[in-house]
Amino acid sequence: MSLRLYDTGTRSVRTFKPLEEGRVGMYVCGATPQAAPHIGHLRSGVIYDVLLRWLNASGYDVTFARNVTDVDDKIIAVAAEQGVPWFAVAEGNQRTFNRGYDLLGCLPPTIEPRATGHVPEMIVLMRRLIDAGHAYAADGDVYFDVKSWADQYGELSNQRLDNMRSAGDTPNEDLKRDPRDFALWKGAKPGEPSWETPWGDGRPGWHLECSAMATKYLGATFDIHGGGVDLIFPHHENEIAQSRAAGDDFARYWLHNGLLTVDGEKMSKSIGNVVLLTDLLGRARPAEIRYYLASAHYRSLMDYTDASLAEAVSAYQRIEGFVTRAAELVGPGEPGELPEAFVAAMDDDLGVPQALAVLHDTVRQGNNALAHDADVRGHLAAVRAMSGALGLDPLSDEWARTDDDLRPVVDALVGVALEQRQAARARKDYAAADAIRDGLTAAGIVVEDTPHGARWELKKD
Repeated sequence: MSLRLYDTGTRSVRTFKPLEEGRVGMYVCGATPQAAPHIGHLRSGVIYDVLLRWLNASGYDVTFARNVTDVDDKIIAVAAEQGVPWFAVAEGNQRTFNRGYDLLGCLPPTIEPRATGHVPEMIVLMRRLIDAGHAYAADGDVYFDVKSWADQYGELSNQRLDNMRSAGDTPNEDLKRDPRDFALWKGAKPGEPSWETPWGDGRPGWHLECSAMATKYLGATFDIHGGGVDLIFPHHENEIAQSRAAGDDFARYWLHNGLLTVDGEKMSKSIGNVVLLTDLLGRARPAEIRYYLASAHYRSLMDYTDASLAEAVSAYQRIEGFVTRAAELVGPGEPGELPEAFVAAMDDDLGVPQALAVLHDTVRQGNNALAHDADVRGHLAAVRAMSGALGLDPLSDEWARTDDDLRPVVDALVGVALEQRQAARARKDYAAADAIRDGLTAAGIVVEDTPHGARWELKKD
């Protein structure tokens, strides 16, 4: 059976056939780094890493682009609140995102383009849309005219234009021909970053950047576009509209991962239930966290609880325990052929839960062989192949890192949390500051306030 993927565009599971045999172009919407990543962001990173690894295992040469929205209303607002430059907020948090991805064993993308580095491509795209009658300039802003694309606008999200509300993406609603028109470009405002265009200085609207960058690196037509289910509308709907209205076929398959809640509630700073990677590192090792985030089907809603994380830790340790004992007995060997049942599960819309069932069944068989002094080489090779396809092979270099190797990454992640705590104290939001410190304490990180600033260390047993 060949790979099949659920395509949001057709609302069906489709056989995957790339545009070019043996090659895949994949674009995934990455971070808007106004804050450090929470585990919902990292779940998305792990999900698309599993897809990337499975495409590689299936023999495809993948060009993987994951963007960074490094200028945005939220980033500008956070910078103003903290009294720092907007680019310092974006750069600092993006580094933390990348350290988090690395800590969880995610392969780096082929290219990680940033919005601020692709304004020329955005200008070209806007000009194409204006010339085609699908966009218009208005007092420094540029808007997409949704009525000009009315017959197709809403197909991805399965909505009708007549039922849609105002885009609500700019305070200049009076400049729009229709309140549902969305901003391609926002005119410059005092104190905000801006770039020069033929229609006036300003900065990109949220949606324009992804169309410009995806087609620059993957071509006018490419294979897979991914992102969270929360991006289907308006972000991905608007990407399709502006790209196809400009004459690009754009993405052929649209994949969307489910979101992550905490004890049944959406993560929110206002209720204090945002879970950061630093919160988990005191309860689980990086490989165990990766196992947890990858274990549910990618399209499912995932609810974080301490109990579910503990179950994942135990499950990964069963794999690790068998691999360690078997390798001590017969040597590590090399990963073998993937079992047919594992391949069938992964080819069926990345059925990771079913694939893990095959993996754990093989572990049980291997443990039984160990108990009866039988040859375990085949079981070890199969387990290493399956866990390796998921980025979880206990004997891989990714998980052979020592505590000294991990210290710089953990230091950076904790540093971001301490910066957020200091910013909360500076604005006299002591409840938020205490919540951050309590979260670090719960993760096994002891914070000490000194005349020279906060310092931390891991709690000693």
